[in-house]
Amino acid sequence: MKKDLDKIHEWSPKRLRTLRNNLNNRLSSFKLGENPKDLQASHVLHGMQEGQCNELLQKVQTILKERSRS
Repeated sequence: MKKDLDKIHEWSPKRLRTLRNNLNNRLSSFKLGENPKDLQASHVLHGMQEGQCNELLQKVQTILKERSRS
């Protein structure tokens, strides 16, 4: 799934919005507790730390904004 993140610009808007929601939920869980729930190995965010999630969220938001302007 990590390879899939390399092609994030090819994702559909729906998939990007889903990823944005997952990232927001994950970041919320980091803020609420020191030990956020471990994600399944198949989850796209598996193994990502809070900083990595923030970076990816910024990237997703930028892509969605660019597409909405088109």
